[in-house]
Amino acid sequence: MKAAVVVFPGSNCDHDTYHVLKHVLGADTRFLWHGDREFGGYDLIVLPGGFSYGDYLRTGAIARFSPVLDGVREFAARGGFVLGICNGFQILQEAGLLPGAMLRNCGLKFICRHVCIKVECATPFSSAYTPGEILRIPIAHNEGNFYASESDIARLEENGQVIFRYCSPSGELGDAWNPNGSLHNIAGVVNERRNVMGMMPHPERASESVLGSEDGRRVFVSLLRAVGSHLAAR
Repeated sequence: MKAAVVVFPGSNCDHDTYHVLKHVLGADTRFLWHGDREFGGYDLIVLPGGFSYGDYLRTGAIARFSPVLDGVREFAARGGFVLGICNGFQILQEAGLLPGAMLRNCGLKFICRHVCIKVECATPFSSAYTPGEILRIPIAHNEGNFYASESDIARLEENGQVIFRYCSPSGELGDAWNPNGSLHNIAGVVNERRNVMGMMPHPERASESVLGSEDGRRVFVSLLRAVGSHLAAR
């Protein structure tokens, strides 16, 4: 099993994500440069957080044209697993691999703090959790306000594609616990095939006790298990 962490100009969570996959969980992990148009041999691709291309124009708008995205699209089309974290989520939306768009936070300020999110359902990215479980994971973004049309939101809800929602420590939903104004308190979604997921909170920053929380580690555990099962079935 081989994992790739994509590096864009302005990525700042690439080494954090690499560390969790390689040193915490023991996966064979490599960096993948944004200019690499053709690549093969990977079983998992992660687009990390940061500020790709300085977030000029809007988040992810320039990164979507990086040569590496051609390969990521083909990889996802073949059923490969792709995870986008924060800026990686924004890039996947801009690339058309995930629904919706990210608006400025409702308070128009950058937010960097721990939040609580609720696990909505079991997917290849969340199977190590129990639906309804509350996680404490940090966010760090200026444009994390998830938006989609009413019909797209309805489709996400009907298909069970909402994986994480912002909530209170006891699991309540509402504006008071929604840090950025995201519709339906959405913090993470998966595509219809359930092989591409994006989430705004940073699980790599909550994967070791020294960081104050290990609640994010099981995102990667779930994903590595799913990749292993996929490889075994081939």
